[in-house]
Amino acid sequence: MDSWRKTLLTLVEWLDHRFDRLKLYLKLRRGWMGPVEVVSYGGHGTPRRFRLKGRVLEEKNLRIPSADDPAWRNLKAMVKRFLSVEVPGARVRARFGSRQKVSVADDEGFFEVCFEHSGLLPEDKNWYPVDLELLWPQSSGQEKSSVTGRVLVPPPDAGFGVISDIDDTVVRTEATNLLRMLRLTLFSNAHTRLPFRGVAAFYQALHQGRNGTAGNPIFYVSTGPWNLHDLLEDFLRLRGIPAGPIFLKDWGGIKDVLRGLNHKQHKLGVIRDILDAHPDMPFVLIGDSGQQDAETYGQISREYPRRVRAVYIRDVRKKRRVRAVCDIAEELEDLGVPMLLVDDTVEAAEHAAEHGLIDGSNLPGIREERTEDAAGDRVSRALRLSPKP
Repeated sequence: MDSWRKTLLTLVEWLDHRFDRLKLYLKLRRGWMGPVEVVSYGGHGTPRRFRLKGRVLEEKNLRIPSADDPAWRNLKAMVKRFLSVEVPGARVRARFGSRQKVSVADDEGFFEVCFEHSGLLPEDKNWYPVDLELLWPQSSGQEKSSVTGRVLVPPPDAGFGVISDIDDTVVRTEATNLLRMLRLTLFSNAHTRLPFRGVAAFYQALHQGRNGTAGNPIFYVSTGPWNLHDLLEDFLRLRGIPAGPIFLKDWGGIKDVLRGLNHKQHKLGVIRDILDAHPDMPFVLIGDSGQQDAETYGQISREYPRRVRAVYIRDVRKKRRVRAVCDIAEELEDLGVPMLLVDDTVEAAEHAAEHGLIDGSNLPGIREERTEDAAGDRVSRALRLSPKP
């Protein structure tokens, strides 16, 4: 990083820190602080060590969405998400069993807790509860704020893990078209967002593995903002897509520009952390050709030899990207890593079945779901284009 850029970044971070602390002081002193809530983003790890991330915010008071919500109501909810007010320096107590730890939030309200233990976890479940309680601050008259977070610990017989992009891989966002992306993001909700055809059945098959009971973990990685975490979590649940830790990005504005942090760097950092946290587990990587998933997964395959079982890149019909993806695929072929540029989910599933990643008996169900999703797309499109009464 250039010296002038580093100096400017230090100044911006210092000013931002001072402003946030002054704002918090005034709110507490004047009684302007609204009710404060602890938000859990979930966590993951092994029987011996796991960590959980969360954030402390002033309550957004989001209503439960429905499939019938009008566009203006979805827009109102989205504005509330993006106008969230973080609470710097908040203190949160985390409890797991008889153990507890206190974590202090950073300037953006984020906190992380890590538990190391003896490995005596019950093996009949994959998700473990961690109780989170807000210790400070609390608004005047506010009752105790607490939430139960969840931590994913893959079972011993998990054959591999899955790391998946979200935008234009699991959920349709039209990330390659700014206007369409904004329309989908601002005016829809978890009920009305559409998955890619056959994704739920394919991811369920990957989760179950070759023997149908593996419990292979799935991790979702995106450069979308943390403000959308609740929407994406609801989307996975509503669409029957296996739950898994969701990793998003803190959009730092000018600070990101000065750091030179881009989408690829963010995803590389998250994926490296996942692979390092599960050192004995191979992975399947899934993304799309719209941005830099192929380049990111190619670099991971080179950095972690013999850890990548397959790479599936969905073709989003950008011709200028096809050649780049094919070049990376040829390079990875020499490393023994198959990278496929696929037209749809079924093509990826057929390759996964052929190479023992999923049970081949799941293929008819994946094909059927692709057909059903296609029919649903046509109905949704017709409803959008039909004249209003």
